[in-house]
Amino acid sequence: MTAALHPPRPPPGDAARTALAWTHGARFLTTASRLDQLPASELPEIAFVGRSNAGKSTAINELAQQRRLAFASRTPGRTQHINLFEVGPKDAPDALFADLPGYGYAAVERSAKLRWQEVMADYLQLRRPLHGVVLMIDSRLGFTDLDRRLLALIEPRLVNGEVRLLALLTKADKLNRSDARRALEQAQALLGEVSTEASDIGVALFSALSRQGLGDVAETLYGWTHPPAQATAAAAT
Repeated sequence: MTAALHPPRPPPGDAARTALAWTHGARFLTTASRLDQLPASELPEIAFVGRSNAGKSTAINELAQQRRLAFASRTPGRTQHINLFEVGPKDAPDALFADLPGYGYAAVERSAKLRWQEVMADYLQLRRPLHGVVLMIDSRLGFTDLDRRLLALIEPRLVNGEVRLLALLTKADKLNRSDARRALEQAQALLGEVSTEASDIGVALFSALSRQGLGDVAETLYGWTHPPAQATAAAAT
């Protein structure tokens, strides 16, 4: 199947440029195999979650414009810990990105898979600084049963406004316009059904290869972690 040609994308606006400058400064902080190994922090955390081949690490690398910041292996299932990255000024970081273990890769030993899933569930349900979740969905597959289970896991925190959600439909460059529109509509419909009481839920098409949606994603994450007055002040500097 030949991929459809997409029109040139307009340059990012001022808000997106500010947000991208913010994400470009991301740097590795620490890694942990258990929740109690994570540092105590008051900084808002944004977790990247999804199936093992959905492109979590690649998305973080693209946002940071660093090829090897998050380890993006050709072998799914290699992220076995929670990896934290500082975002913002080096002398005063104002947020953390968390790359969580992927789920759903059948070749991983069952005992290890269950341990990773427990660590991820504990983080998503109990981690107090968690401010937002970026759920990576392969746009060609849509939401799997495991993705729906994850949504159910975080729904209580979505409903009470404690956590925000952005569903990223990855690998969008593989879709033609009709399929891309259909994938977006189906995702919007499902998210509306799963979390009818939650207000801060978004969905967007994304491609690390073509950079589709990159500025919008950065702007969304920046908005999650910076109150409007703070964001305005940063843009003016």
